Amino acid sequence: MACFLIPLAQAVVTSAYRKFNSKSISESAGMKHHIPALEKMLWGGSVMLIVDHILSGELSWKFPFFTAFNEVGGAEVFLRELLGVGVPMSLAISVVWAVYAFVKVRRPAVE
Repeated sequence: MACFLIPLAQAVVTSAYRKFNSKSISESAGMKHHIPALEKMLWGGSVMLIVDHILSGELSWKFPFFTAFNEVGGAEVFLRELLGVGVPMSLAISVVWAVYAFVKVRRPAVE
């Protein structure tokens, strides 16, 4: 239910990094040049998970927004979800992006 919070936080940090370093990113030819792709992957995945969790009833429009907090021991379930699902998901997205960026940097441009 809260697994999207880690990739969402990473998306915010990535967007801030890109915004404050946009000149050096646009001039670079390395993996930094592909940071907008990581940003899109993180934002897109987070938004899709938020919609999925709303539709499945794991998120509500009323406080506490996460339904796990309505139960005894809900905070433990919430933290287990963050650490057990959110962190590996965020790492997987980052690894997929790193492979993508590495291949794009190594492959010569087709003209």
